[in-house]
Amino acid sequence: MSDLVVAATDATFKTEVVDAKVPTLVDFWAPWCGPCKVLGPVLEEIATEFKGRVKVVKVNTDENPDVAMRHNIRSIPTVLLYKNGQIQETIVGALPKRNFVEMVQKHL
Repeated sequence: MSDLVVAATDATFKTEVVDAKVPTLVDFWAPWCGPCKVLGPVLEEIATEFKGRVKVVKVNTDENPDVAMRHNIRSIPTVLLYKNGQIQETIVGALPKRNFVEMVQKHL
């Protein structure tokens, strides 16, 4: 994981995501999930391309079940876009990069 992607936990989710000053992509994933492994590099590219304007946060659902349950995560990868402390959009699955870029651009 690059230094532009932040790992959040049950304990740090509010600080890292809800209180973030910029739109934040939250990737709910697990190490055993094949599609999650495909999506990881795509989100790192987005973190680089939108540096300073968008934050990318990863939440390991195996290690942080509380935040995953609070968000009703039933399938991974699930990516939420938070802005101003609220969920704006959701994408489930490892879709092409353009889908995530379009989602981010709508909220800048």
